[in-house]
This record gives sequence, C-alpha cells and structure tokens, in this order.
Amino acid sequence: MEIKSIFPLEMQKPKAHYSPATIYNGLVYVSGQLPLDANGEAMLGSIEEQTTQCMKNIETILKACNSDLNHILKTNVFIADISNWAKFNETYSKIMGDHRPARIVVPCGTLNRGCGIEIDCIAVVKE
Repeated sequence: MEIKSIFPLEMQKPKAHYSPATIYNGLVYVSGQLPLDANGEAMLGSIEEQTTQCMKNIETILKACNSDLNHILKTNVFIADISNWAKFNETYSKIMGDHRPARIVVPCGTLNRGCGIEIDCIAVVKE
C-alpha cells in the first residue's frame, strides 16, 4: 500500500517539512494543528477561539481525506496553560457532540507562535 500525503487546497501549504495529513491503510494521521487561519496567521484569541480554529483546520483536512470529525479515533491535545482545560473541554465537547474519541490532554508550556493549544488526531477514512 502507498502512503499518501494530503495538502488541502483550502489551507496554506506548511513551510516546514511535513504534510497536514497522511493516509495509510484506511487511517488518516493529521499533523498537529495550531489555531492558524487559511493564510497561515496565528489566531491568538481566547482558548475557546483557538480550540475552534484548530478543530476547523482538522475538519478541513479530514474532508480532503474523505473523513470527518465523527470518524476520529483519537486526539492528542497540547495545551500551554492547563488552567484553560475546562474552557477547552467545553468547546471541544460542543464541537464533537455525541462522538467521544479517545483523547489525551498534555500541559506543555510554550507552543509555536505563542499559541495556547495544538491538536492532532487519527481518524478512519469513510467507506
């Protein structure tokens, strides 16, 4: 089987050496998403706004991979300030609805570009 690198047209191509997602054997591996807009600019608003933007980016990437938020198996969340956990969790819960993939939230200190959160995931390609 071939490993496919995915670069959604709706997003700026990464400047660093990575793909926004790779697909292999029916699984989508989404790279860590910072709260960046379509032009690659960091959106440094509230943790709720940053979480929403990260999840929009993930949704865009998953769509390009023939998947969606309801096909996520696991998310990894890196949060700069763990005191924002409750606000993050509330926002994430609203976005994900009844779907509850496995998840880890890791307090990590400073993130690239001063962002407060970064989220990656593994999802299944829709059949």
